[in-house]
Amino acid sequence: MRTFAIAASIAALALGFAGPASAQSPIIIKFSHVVATDTPKGKGAEKFKELAEKYTGGKVKVEVYPNSTLYKDKEELEALQLGSVQMLAPSNSKFGPLGIREFEVFDLPYILPDLKTLRKVTEGPLGTRLLKLLDAKGITGLAYWDNGFKQMSANKKLITPADYQGVKFRIQSSRVLQAQFKALSSLPQVMAFSEVYQALQTGVVDGQENTWSNIYTQKMHEVQKYITETNHGYIGYVVIVNKKFWDDLPADIRDPLTKAMKEATDFSNAQSQKENDDALAEIKKSGKSEIIKLTGEQDEAMRKAMEPVYKDAAGRIGQPLIDEFLKEAKSTTN
Repeated sequence: MRTFAIAASIAALALGFAGPASAQSPIIIKFSHVVATDTPKGKGAEKFKELAEKYTGGKVKVEVYPNSTLYKDKEELEALQLGSVQMLAPSNSKFGPLGIREFEVFDLPYILPDLKTLRKVTEGPLGTRLLKLLDAKGITGLAYWDNGFKQMSANKKLITPADYQGVKFRIQSSRVLQAQFKALSSLPQVMAFSEVYQALQTGVVDGQENTWSNIYTQKMHEVQKYITETNHGYIGYVVIVNKKFWDDLPADIRDPLTKAMKEATDFSNAQSQKENDDALAEIKKSGKSEIIKLTGEQDEAMRKAMEPVYKDAAGRIGQPLIDEFLKEAKSTTN
């Protein structure tokens, strides 16, 4: 009996130790991004964190690192591929330097006339096909998130194409954006998003292009005298995850994360237009930047000046892909 009691005690003790030791720790997802928390992308990331932790019952913990606190523009994609961070939401422009030039089609000026056309692309077969191109780089594309349409800013009035001559513009690393500003006889300069405010403040660059929400949350309007409402280009993001990490997740974890991402995407994209409208109102209220609206003739002159960009891009992106985008735009507006 004594031997049995000792054996039973040892077994109970072993079970006591096995419980906490075998309890699985939460799966950590580090979600890094380069913009402020109070932007469409920032709020989307926080919503994904909330839903992912809720739908997995705490089996997943999402750590969000905004404002380049973990990685800057040039570092984050490599960090994802190495597995140092699991999730990012880089802009479409970031994939060109990675060798996936097709994403540069989103950078072409005036190619996406409105959000309706955008949705038709990103939620259809064309958008899915583009995401699949990321697989070869060890990346899984999960969703498209909006930021909005871009405006031009500088410390001089930008009304006609001639006004852009010699102006130093900060750009993202994109061959299309380089060609866009060269077509305007400007001087494009690649620079990390986190460095733009100081560069504008100190005169390292004269101007930049961005959405109203990015201009406002990064306080760019405080160091730019003029902002021209051009809506000439689109900034969007692709939410991506390290492919091996994603593929190795058990289905009972990956499925609720997929659900959380879909809902966070709907939330983020709904926020985008509101955030941009609110930011524009706040910029106007501040009185620190003069907002310039172009006439129909002035807008047409800008479009014409940027036509060479399409020819320049066709050799890298492929004319068929550009034509697909233009066809979608045409079918949406008809």
